[in-house]
Amino acid sequence: MKLQTRKWLSLLVLIVGLPLYIVVAVTLVNWADRSFGRMPVLAEFAVYLILGVIWVLPFRRVFTGIGRPEE
Repeated sequence: MKLQTRKWLSLLVLIVGLPLYIVVAVTLVNWADRSFGRMPVLAEFAVYLILGVIWVLPFRRVFTGIGRPEE
């Protein structure tokens, strides 16, 4: 994939995909709180930490080399 294409795709992922993912992640945690009761603070922190890292794994290739100058 060309660098310019990856730059536009990464911008799209950050502007559209990340806010949608945040809404889904918070909704998921809130659903778990309603269904199973409130988690301990450290467990909730761990869930948010894991969800915060997982979103980028499918887009690793898109974000690789974005900071490089165009050739």
